[in-house]
Order: sequence, then structure tokens, then C-alpha cells
Amino acid sequence: MDTFMRAAIDEARAGLAEGGIPIGAVLVHEGRIIGRGHNRRVQQGSAIRHGEMDALENAGRLPARVYRESVLYTTLSPCAMCSGAILLYGIPRVVIGENQTFLGEEDLLRGRGVVLDVRQDETCIALMRDFIAAHPGLWNEDIGAT
Repeated sequence: MDTFMRAAIDEARAGLAEGGIPIGAVLVHEGRIIGRGHNRRVQQGSAIRHGEMDALENAGRLPARVYRESVLYTTLSPCAMCSGAILLYGIPRVVIGENQTFLGEEDLLRGRGVVLDVRQDETCIALMRDFIAAHPGLWNEDIGAT
């Protein structure tokens, strides 16, 4: 496992430890993490604070070229909201920990030219499988199913 996916998993674990949903992400530019985050919907009572959105927010306002030169690492396949942000900011590559427990808008991203690298990482899969089994209602709320 590479350093950046490990950092995203660390973020997912931090979210779980805070009582939230274990999804983490890091934004990497020129080999350096410039934004990290995890799902904080529960912790902050937020409608939008998914892991990817939190990492982007924590990166702060950046020049457009920085996004276009960055890679987003996320532990789970990006949902429609997070995929929209990826497209809006022109992030060209996304490394996805897994898409077995949830398949996001990967076809949309690929169709718009985003390069996806899906790892099927066992740690990412186990984090989500265990969470979904223990908290199905919260999970369904997070993905807009209820």
C-alpha cells in the first residue's frame, strides 16, 4: 500500500473514532499531501462533509492549475456530489480504495476523462463492511438512500 492511500485510511479511521462514517481522502499535489479529510457529516451535523469534500475544504482555496495537477486518494468510490467536485475542479486522477461496498459515479468520471485507479484494498473494504453492518440506517442516510 502506498503512503497516500495509507493516509486516506488513517483519515477514515479517525472519522470512525469520532463516531462518524469511515471514509477518508487526501489531495496530493507534486508528491505532497495538500489537503486531508474524512467524512464529518455526523460530527458536524453537515449535509455535505463527505471525505472528499472535507479534504478539498481543508486544502483551502487553490489556483485552478493546482487542482488540474493533483491526485485525489479516497477510500471509497466517490458519490455524485464528490464526483461533481472532482469534475468542477478538474482533478485528473482519482485513486479509489474500493468500490465493492458502494459504486459511485465512476462511469461519469471516466466519461469526462478522469483516470481512475481502483485498488480493492482489503482494509478499505473491511472498514466499510463492518460499518454498514453495524449502522445501516446511518449509512443509508449518508448516501441519500433514506
